[in-house]
Amino acid sequence: MSEPSEWQKRIAGEWHGRPSLFDATGTWCGFEEIRRSSVFDDGVTTYYMDGGLIGGGPLAGQFRLGAPFAFGVVDSDADRVYTGPDFFGTGQPYGSFVDSHYYGPGWQVDLNTWNQVLPDGQTQVYSSVLYQGWSVVGCFNGLYTRTTDHADNPQTQSRVTQFLDAETRRGPVPFIMPTKHSGRFHGACEVWGADQKLRGTADVEIALEPIDLLHTRRTMTFTGAFEHTAQAVARRDGNRHFVEGPQAWGNGIGFGRAVFGSLHLLGTTKLKTREYALDAEPGMSAGGRLAVVYEISDGNRLDAVLHGVLEWEPA
Repeated sequence: MSEPSEWQKRIAGEWHGRPSLFDATGTWCGFEEIRRSSVFDDGVTTYYMDGGLIGGGPLAGQFRLGAPFAFGVVDSDADRVYTGPDFFGTGQPYGSFVDSHYYGPGWQVDLNTWNQVLPDGQTQVYSSVLYQGWSVVGCFNGLYTRTTDHADNPQTQSRVTQFLDAETRRGPVPFIMPTKHSGRFHGACEVWGADQKLRGTADVEIALEPIDLLHTRRTMTFTGAFEHTAQAVARRDGNRHFVEGPQAWGNGIGFGRAVFGSLHLLGTTKLKTREYALDAEPGMSAGGRLAVVYEISDGNRLDAVLHGVLEWEPA
C-alpha cells in the first residue's frame, strides 16, 4: 500500500511511557522504560521499541533484554500482521483501539495487547497480558504520551519528564472503586462491529452504591448502538474482583490501575473487559476517570467492541 492505514496515522510519532510490570497475582514488580515509534516508508512499516526494565523482582531475568525491539508490520486497517523477528502475530483495529495477539521470542511469552488512543489523540492506554500457554504469568500496563519533536524541543522534554514522573507515582496504585460514596461513571463510547465498521455510539453508565468497604451494588446501563442493563453485587478481595449476580456474573484480576474481567450477562451476552483508572493516585481515594474497553460476544462469537472514557459524577 502506498499510504499508511488510519491506525498507523493515529500512532505516528514517538510514544513515551513507563508501564509497570506485575506478576500473575497482580503484585507490582517494576517498570519498563519505553520509547516506541513506528515508521512507514515506501509501503513498509517497521516498529521500534527502546528502553529497559527497572526492577522486575523474580521476573527480571525473563523480561530484561540486551537490545531494542524491532519488527516488521504488514500495515492494514483490517489485519495488521507482525512479521518478526522480535514479535510474530496479528492485530485488529476498531477505530482508536487495537486488539493484538502475538508471540515474543525474547520474552518467551504470548501477549494479548490492548492499545486505546484517547480522544485527545496524544494519550494511549496500553496493556499486555502475558501468557505461558493458557496461564497468565504477568502483565505490563501504563499510559503513553505522544511527541513529534522530543529530540530538540526543551518544552516537550519537560512535559514528558513530568508525565513519566506521574506514571512512576501512579503505576503501582491498585484499582479500586469509591467505597463510601455513591455516584456513577458516565460517558459516550464508540461501538464497532466485529467487521471493524463503526455502528455508532452508546451512552454508558456504571452506577455505584457502596454496601460496605468490599461490596458495591453496581448497575451497568448501555443505551444506543448497544443496549443492555445489568445489576450485580461487586466484591473486591485484594487484586481479585468478583461480580456475584443477580443479573451479571464473573470475575477479574487487577494489575495496578487496570482491572481485566469476564462478565456473563445472562442469556448469550458476554463481556471481556478492561477498566483503567486514568488518574488514580496513591492514598485512600479512587480515580475519577475510567478508560473502558468492552469486547461484546454473542455466545462465543465476537459481536462488537465498545470503547471510550467515563467521568465520575457523585450522587
